[in-house]
Amino acid sequence: MIKAVFFDMYGTLAGFRPSRYEVQSKACRDFGIEVTPEGVIRGYAAADAYMSEQNAAAPVRLRSGPAKEAFFAEYERFVLRGCGVDVSAELAAQIWRRLRRIPYGLAPFDDAAPTLGVLRRRGVTVGMISNIDQTGGEIAGKLGLGGLLDVVVTSGEVGVDKPDPAIFRTALERAGAQPGEAMHVGDQPASDVEGAARAGIAPVLLDRDGIHSAYDRCPRISTLTELPPLVA
Repeated sequence: MIKAVFFDMYGTLAGFRPSRYEVQSKACRDFGIEVTPEGVIRGYAAADAYMSEQNAAAPVRLRSGPAKEAFFAEYERFVLRGCGVDVSAELAAQIWRRLRRIPYGLAPFDDAAPTLGVLRRRGVTVGMISNIDQTGGEIAGKLGLGGLLDVVVTSGEVGVDKPDPAIFRTALERAGAQPGEAMHVGDQPASDVEGAARAGIAPVLLDRDGIHSAYDRCPRISTLTELPPLVA
């Protein structure tokens, strides 16, 4: 019986507004580079996988300024390769710095609050686990989901990042649940699926953009509205 369900934040409960495509296209246009919505989706899928691998080796948030900038330059190169554009690390760093000057924020997806509400009404403890250098209260408040999340665990608070099982174990302790009584939903195969599985938690892959259509290591859903039947 599932007593607790945890969710990743970015790409699962919330996304960028303006969208990643809008922000990338605006930044890249200043350098004479055109991107496409489909290419940006492919590029960010590869870039986010790269981030998951790097976080597993040495959390990006803890790296020095130059090391962090080098990482994000390579991250931007992955994004642009998805659009069929190959640039130098130096140019990628310039584009990333330009991108960071564009105002953007995070907002919940339309299916987030309704799904959290359904689970809580069933008596399921609902939580969020995020690799972010903020407190749980800060990020839940910004998203307007504070009243729907019983537990929020961030890497900034506990000092470890997904896929480290320790961050998942902290969530389990706060939720008062055993690994076999919990489920974790996220959009990253490495940090979310593999991390949860290593902690003994049942993973579910959320594939909003259909980029993991062949993935079969765990249940795969395209929207959060498909989740409640799996929990039941």
